[in-house]
Amino acid sequence: MKQHVTLVGALHIGFGILGLIGALVLFLSFNFALGFVEHEPIAVTVLETLGKVLPLMVLFFSILDIIGGIGLFSYGAWARILVLVNSAINCLNIPFGTAMGVYSIWVLMNEEVIESFA
Repeated sequence: MKQHVTLVGALHIGFGILGLIGALVLFLSFNFALGFVEHEPIAVTVLETLGKVLPLMVLFFSILDIIGGIGLFSYGAWARILVLVNSAINCLNIPFGTAMGVYSIWVLMNEEVIESFA
């Protein structure tokens, strides 16, 4: 099961890095779209709000993924809980997040893994 825990940690770090890139793309896309609706005040307000909130949410969960993945390598009990919570949230990200979330939950809820983190 040690290999599975290592793989889960690496997956979360990898997906976290992809999330950081995704947050940057979201931020740039919304700012680019603002140039097309500069004469529509409601559209500007909506795009400015979404352009700040969505990238920050993606950034937040990506950083949690990276921190949790690094913590799994040192078998920190806090990291197991953090990755379990993030995995449950990742299950909403169909299809890859769901696959990674289910696999992570399966690995981290195994009795052998729970004992090794205690």
